[in-house]
Amino acid sequence: MNLRRRAWLLGLPALASGGVAAASAAADPVRRGRALAFPRDHGAHPGQRTEWWYATGWLRADGDAALWGFQLTFFRSRTGLADTLRSRFAARQLLFAHAAVTDIASQRHLHADRVARWSGDEASGLRARAASSDTGVWLNGWQLVRSAPAAAADYAAQIDADGFGLSLHLVPSQPVLLQGDAGFSRKGPEERQASHYYSQPQLAASGRLGIEGVLRNVRGRAWLDHEWSDELLHPQAVGWDWIGINLDDGSALTAFRLRRADGSALWAGGSFRPAGGTVRTFDATSVRFTPGRQWRSPGSNAAYPVEWLIATPSGAYALRALMDAQELDSRASTGTAYWEGLSELLDTQGRRVGLGYLEMTGYAGTLRL
Repeated sequence: MNLRRRAWLLGLPALASGGVAAASAAADPVRRGRALAFPRDHGAHPGQRTEWWYATGWLRADGDAALWGFQLTFFRSRTGLADTLRSRFAARQLLFAHAAVTDIASQRHLHADRVARWSGDEASGLRARAASSDTGVWLNGWQLVRSAPAAAADYAAQIDADGFGLSLHLVPSQPVLLQGDAGFSRKGPEERQASHYYSQPQLAASGRLGIEGVLRNVRGRAWLDHEWSDELLHPQAVGWDWIGINLDDGSALTAFRLRRADGSALWAGGSFRPAGGTVRTFDATSVRFTPGRQWRSPGSNAAYPVEWLIATPSGAYALRALMDAQELDSRASTGTAYWEGLSELLDTQGRRVGLGYLEMTGYAGTLRL
């Protein structure tokens, strides 16, 4: 929501947090009324426990009707360890990244991940670091970098993985969308379960896509979320369902819910912004997710709803995954499995009105942040 990851998808074991809480409180804690300031808040917030930059979208190759989905997420986690050590080798921060490409025509889903420790010293992080002044995250050859501090600066994303690669420019076509209460986004029944969260929908995407050595010039539409928090999940929350959809008319729809173990909603929210219009924020009682058809993963054995009915104050919709098998199973590396994939939004007449990403966590086991 990206909660994104938009929440913390990595399922890390509980890290020592005494230093985290103290550092966050002293530095710049997540709080209602804190005004987001750009370009500074495009950058990293190392005092907060978790943070992520999350880009998703769809692409088409020049002269080809085939559709591709892509997902790229960089995570930062403050460990709460070694805060008193001066060594540049101290693992004060962990950086993770997930990337995926979905080939709708061939029904292929390719994904990869990276992980590294980082001392928090921007000058010394040669292979892994995150800039504080503006978006800039580098991890073992992967990167997401905002080009300049101007309001209309574009993002450059570079991914080189086994079997696929991406080199994309993501150019804003609309102002930043502040989620929740001016960027303060509640994620649970207690005020402290919140994040600072903004989105950049309707990004114009262009660049190159490589699949098994074949390069294609591509264009499409993308969505970017940036979120940071000290605490997100209520003890009763096992995971969440989230959508970020670029509508064909230029509107942007966000909706999410956090689930209890019995599948009921613990909390919900989202927003709708018409093209050129004012954001409408959804409260916790006004969003309803109703699951439909399920797909069971042969890898994790998790059953994911791949069709949904979603009711919001801006309208009722159906959501349908364009491919069932879009699970990212990273249990052998970053420790979790979750579903994230390209989906279509349908109106009440069954007409496609937008494309975007659906994210589902906590179906392969309770999510631990």
